[in-house]
Amino acid sequence: MGKIVRAPLYDCLTAHEATHPVSFHVPGHRNGEAWQSYAERSAVQERLARFGGVLSIDVTEISATDDLHSPDNVIAEAQQMAARVFGADESMLLVGGSTSGNIAMILTVCEPGDIILVQRNVHKSVLNGLRLAGAQAVFLQPAYEPYEGTVLVPLLKTVEQALQRYPEARAVMLSTPNYYGRGVSIKPYVELVHSYGIPLLVDEAHGAHYGLHDAFPESAIVQGADAVVQSTHKTLPAMTMGAMLHIREQYMDIERLRDMLAAVQSSSPSFPIMASLDIARAMIEEEGPALFESGLSQALLFRQEMKRRNGRLAVSAGETSEDHQVATKTDGYGPLWNDEVRIDPLRMIIRDESGVVSGYELLSLLEKYGCWAEMADEHRVLLLFGPFVSREDTKRLLDACEAIEEEFVKHQREQHLFENIDTAKSPHEMQESYDVELKRMFSEPIPFSMNRINRDTITTVPLHSAEGSISAETITPYPPGIPLVYAGERLEQTVIARLAKLVHMGAKCQGASDPTLQTIRIMRQAANIY
Repeated sequence: MGKIVRAPLYDCLTAHEATHPVSFHVPGHRNGEAWQSYAERSAVQERLARFGGVLSIDVTEISATDDLHSPDNVIAEAQQMAARVFGADESMLLVGGSTSGNIAMILTVCEPGDIILVQRNVHKSVLNGLRLAGAQAVFLQPAYEPYEGTVLVPLLKTVEQALQRYPEARAVMLSTPNYYGRGVSIKPYVELVHSYGIPLLVDEAHGAHYGLHDAFPESAIVQGADAVVQSTHKTLPAMTMGAMLHIREQYMDIERLRDMLAAVQSSSPSFPIMASLDIARAMIEEEGPALFESGLSQALLFRQEMKRRNGRLAVSAGETSEDHQVATKTDGYGPLWNDEVRIDPLRMIIRDESGVVSGYELLSLLEKYGCWAEMADEHRVLLLFGPFVSREDTKRLLDACEAIEEEFVKHQREQHLFENIDTAKSPHEMQESYDVELKRMFSEPIPFSMNRINRDTITTVPLHSAEGSISAETITPYPPGIPLVYAGERLEQTVIARLAKLVHMGAKCQGASDPTLQTIRIMRQAANIY
């Protein structure tokens, strides 16, 4: 192993810990001493053993550390080192996940009433940012990749036509890669958006590892995006809630961005979370691409073995180490783009090829054998192979898949575990069931605000009879946290059918007043509820 790369923030915390400081400041656990005293009195040493090491470096903004919201010491140095590694002009540590970064980006570029072009299939944090900003969103219809039917960024021509229609837009916001690890090159989008003199914002929460190995797609910040949020904790070895915001300065107001981050993040940020971001960056510098070799090799082994078995459980088409960048074909609505669909080789999508077993059922079966996946939908299960997946981990997953296949044979699985569940649709049928505004490339400006809704204008009706009504609630299947129905949007029959099916198959829908979705809240008359 080469030289150890410095992690200034972490090093500062451990150096302070080594002085055996006497704490007369927050937090109340006093460097873990409160837990130590409790453990000695109550004989619950296990609790202290798990958290003691973290508590001893869980400090606050004192002269020996730094202030996240006005950094001039080790946090500033850690952010500078991160910017160098990830190719940004500036990088900012986030302790509120990508959620805080998304909200801050929107608040930075939008004043109340400003128009911003937003990819329709965005995370709910983007919608909350729009509400807080009081902005008007022009939602851009997304395109689809042909292999899985997953939703990607809008066509370039969609963005271009929306900019021509709304040249006063303050920014364009895209989300790529999607939860399933699919995306495209954004370089053409960067050039287009910059030709209007405005910034391109990117929610790259699922691509924190992009650009760190030749097998991975290029990162959005390296491709020229102006503000890119990454959930470092998702695919790199950082603690949950740890994220980063990478910036190019030309089109972004850095000082305003700092102010907005200070407004949406805690004034008592977690030093252990920030230190974990610092350590993750140091590991990347120290190991280089070798950091990901184990995960990549095990992902390849899993794909190859599953394809060799040729059973009912199959890995998605187009996912091999050689074709992680697959040439895009056309879908039923015309060409997607002339570039490539970029596939994350560390994300595995598996499904029952017969269409009998749903993704939710398959997820439950994997958990039965001790393998816990990232998420499931009606048709498939998503698995993440992190940097440190071992051969033993892969063997356990393969053994679980083999046991599930044997269950199929033993129980002659030709019906679902739940009654009245249809067989899986094709990718194009899935597209049609997901799509809300198939014939519209972009919406009219929809104003958002934090104003209280007049409840007298809202009523509740059975979901099956809500076609043509204006929804009064935003309903978000989770994961992946992408709203399927926006408040203020007209309910089409395809969306109603999809909502009913999702709940029937076990999905959880956030934002629904009725968790069973037997009923839905609508406006008494067509009106803008934002």
